[in-house]
Amino acid sequence: MSRGDGRTNDQLRPIKFTRNWLNNAEGSVLVEFGNTRVLCVASFTPGVPRWLVGKGEGWVTSEYAMLPRATHTRSDRESVKGKLGGRTQEISRLVGRSLRGVVDMKALGENTIVIDCDVLQADGGTRTAAITGAYVALADAINWAKANSHIGKTVNPITQSVAAVSVGIINGQPLLDLCYEEDVSAQTDMNIVCTGDGNFIEVQGTAEAKPFDRALLDQLLDLGVKGCAQLTKLQAEALKQ
Repeated sequence: MSRGDGRTNDQLRPIKFTRNWLNNAEGSVLVEFGNTRVLCVASFTPGVPRWLVGKGEGWVTSEYAMLPRATHTRSDRESVKGKLGGRTQEISRLVGRSLRGVVDMKALGENTIVIDCDVLQADGGTRTAAITGAYVALADAINWAKANSHIGKTVNPITQSVAAVSVGIINGQPLLDLCYEEDVSAQTDMNIVCTGDGNFIEVQGTAEAKPFDRALLDQLLDLGVKGCAQLTKLQAEALKQ
């Protein structure tokens, strides 16, 4: 089918990573999936939450938020409302789970890394962009910790890379990396989180219009794995620069 931006069904949007976007953070990257832009910032802190003290393990977690004008109309800041929305909490936990899935907490030691993912501009796939960018920021933060002797130089707490991408069905056709206009019209919407070796950390899928069969599910999973593999290569290239 013809897509609005001219992409083929299995083509990612233009992907870009700009590392060291902030001067003060141990790791930071501006990740762009087309017009979706997310700033991912990793903060490294010696020590762990009280419930982990003495266990010899570290902790990795995440917080996600959107700027008021990241979308077509302004949204109120959740800090002003006095509570986090359900979507914000759900995505924060998803990003945290995805990162913890590729970190050896014992190798990290009793240290904490918090990844803040702030959506500067939203055009679909903000959570998948956040996960993909957060991994790059995490890797930079761990390299900083090694260089500053918080972690042994021969120790590598990262066991795998992790990336995420959206897939969906529009007019019966599976598509990769949906922009906003595609996302809102999709009959099925799915987010796939994969490690660098192609294993799944999480799959979130919903039939928005009509149920999908096993054959379409398999096509979506294959498409998502292919997209994550491409993102993994782009992450590796960004980290070499």
